[in-house]
Amino acid sequence: MPSPYSALFAAPGSKGFSAAGFLGRMPLSMMGIGVVTMISQLTGRYGLAGALTATMALAAAALGPQVSRMVDRYGQRRVLRPVTLFALAASAGLLCAARFAWPDWVLFVCSAGIGCVPSMGAMVRARWAALYRDTPQLHTAYSFESVVDEVCFIVGPILSIGLSTVWFPEAGPLLAACFLAAGVFWLTAQRATEPVPHPREQHGRGSAMGSAGLQVLVATFVATGAIFGAVDVVTVAFAEEQGHKGAASVVLALYAAGSCLAGAVFGLLHFKGAPEGRWLLGICAMAVSMIPLLLVGNLPFLAVALFVAGLSIAPTMITTMSLIEQHVPRAKLTEGMTWVSTGLAVGVALGSSVAGWVIDAAGAKAGYGVPAVSGAVAVAVGFLGYRRLKRPVPRREGTHEHHSEREERHVA
Repeated sequence: MPSPYSALFAAPGSKGFSAAGFLGRMPLSMMGIGVVTMISQLTGRYGLAGALTATMALAAAALGPQVSRMVDRYGQRRVLRPVTLFALAASAGLLCAARFAWPDWVLFVCSAGIGCVPSMGAMVRARWAALYRDTPQLHTAYSFESVVDEVCFIVGPILSIGLSTVWFPEAGPLLAACFLAAGVFWLTAQRATEPVPHPREQHGRGSAMGSAGLQVLVATFVATGAIFGAVDVVTVAFAEEQGHKGAASVVLALYAAGSCLAGAVFGLLHFKGAPEGRWLLGICAMAVSMIPLLLVGNLPFLAVALFVAGLSIAPTMITTMSLIEQHVPRAKLTEGMTWVSTGLAVGVALGSSVAGWVIDAAGAKAGYGVPAVSGAVAVAVGFLGYRRLKRPVPRREGTHEHHSEREERHVA
């Protein structure tokens, strides 16, 4: 690994919390597709499978930011362990309900309960921010985490689908739950690198979404999430029309691989000046990269086009995390990061649903119009909100907060 990445792990505890975060976020890419595979095998009801995954996504959108808000106030260990136990109980209920053909309402209740799974990516990034705040290393750390995200999305679906089809239907979601338990309890056992909580009475009662800059980022990433959700659904349908449905996983893996490669390279670069312009450029690049998909005629061309499209994803996500740091008070950083993930999740649900309707009505190739339109919407929102992004939150607590964190850690 290049030296800037190696230097990240010179900090005590960084290897441990990064490894725990990798395990803990594997369910993000495994649970949804695992439930689809499990339900379709046990019941043959794809409509039910889609409705359950949508329920999980919407529940995560509603509950995820609230969990992260409590983490900012009370600390990762005190919040994540009980919340994770609840999510694991809901997962167990879902597997039992599917296996023993319990009523559909039980499946939906359990799926909603899974929505309180914590945003492990936000938890790990908050630890990196506590270690390297206001240093160039934080850019490299965010780049590394974006690469880890893409690795999860390459490996996770393969594991989940493979186990559920080769071993037994519940195997994929079951392994996802095991990863969640191991990751969360390993992470929360590492107290030395846990960010110091900020109780409500010290930093006000408002949500991080009160920040005008964060509102722009979240709104833009709803449209960006629609790109991702639509691309996934349309690519599977296009591959099926071409007579090679199994190739869809390889093509989508190349999409993630392009992002992974770009993120690794982006982390080696150090930029001067404000990140707002780079962020807007990244949003524009993501939108433009959707245009060639309208011209696809075969799977090889699609694979190349998606690999190129993936090159703009990780750099844009990395720059977004830097902007969140500027527009959200430090006492609400974890919540702010989770709101962006929530925007993506809502967008993915919308994009996949709209793409499905278009495919049914006009075929898979026409479905690529959905990510193209979503990209145009993202660009429009980005330009309209650009001025808000140029007004960051003042860091009034700066030096005092750094000293208080050191003192609290010393006392602990």
